[in-house]
Amino acid sequence: MSAPERIPPRGVTTSATAAVSPLDLLTKGELTVKGQIREASNAVLYCSVSYGGEEAHCVYKPIAGERQLWDFPDGTLAQREVAAYELSEATGWGLVPPTVLREGPYGEGMVQLWIEADPGAELLALVADDEPGDGWKAVGLAEVGEGRTALLVHADDPRLRRLAVLDAVMNNGDRKGGHLLPTPDGRLYAIDHGVTFNVDDKLRTLLWGWAGEPLPAEAVEVLGALADSLADGGPLSRRLAELITPAEVAAVHARVTALLADSRHPEPSGAWPAIPWPPV
Repeated sequence: MSAPERIPPRGVTTSATAAVSPLDLLTKGELTVKGQIREASNAVLYCSVSYGGEEAHCVYKPIAGERQLWDFPDGTLAQREVAAYELSEATGWGLVPPTVLREGPYGEGMVQLWIEADPGAELLALVADDEPGDGWKAVGLAEVGEGRTALLVHADDPRLRRLAVLDAVMNNGDRKGGHLLPTPDGRLYAIDHGVTFNVDDKLRTLLWGWAGEPLPAEAVEVLGALADSLADGGPLSRRLAELITPAEVAAVHARVTALLADSRHPEPSGAWPAIPWPPV
């Protein structure tokens, strides 16, 4: 399939309004493929979706276009993307764009609303100093060529801190800078959650700036609510069971319980590379 003449950068506006909910639009709307995002490692199609007089842009990732991962033998990338949305919604933080599992032109797949991003927002940076400046948290040293290193930092931003907690719960194995979509209205969305929910510790992220620090009171409250919803027969437990394996659902509950018991942001385990590559 050929790409369109111009696929807007990730984060283009949608035309959806309150007349039709984003989930109804994504679930019931007619999908029209506009082109393929070729730099993705799996099939990612840029689409429009229309329903009830409303139209928006979206991403469609058909299961038929997925490459099987040896360390994620169960389920599909699409199912885990939807599970990440459901988990995000359960926190009340709304960090993952509306995402559904549905039939499309190339079979069942994940369909996610395309989000408008602010290209001027700066959440990550490389600095020459040994310590982060005010408003920044250090991640670690990064090689920048010719034997030189720089300090990788991320913003000391409450939206990112919420995302760091969410990633720890879903065991995100690939939180890169390019997955962060700050919007002009001050929201933050995160995308690309296909390598999540593994039962083994695979947390890889650029958001280590709070590692070992006490969790904010807000996060503790949210984790407590998640623990209740993940208990046997709880609404989140039932919904996740439709998307990931029983062992993976139990692992989510166990991670929430462990975070509550420790009341601190997790630290790298040392058993798995802590930073994704490439980082963007």
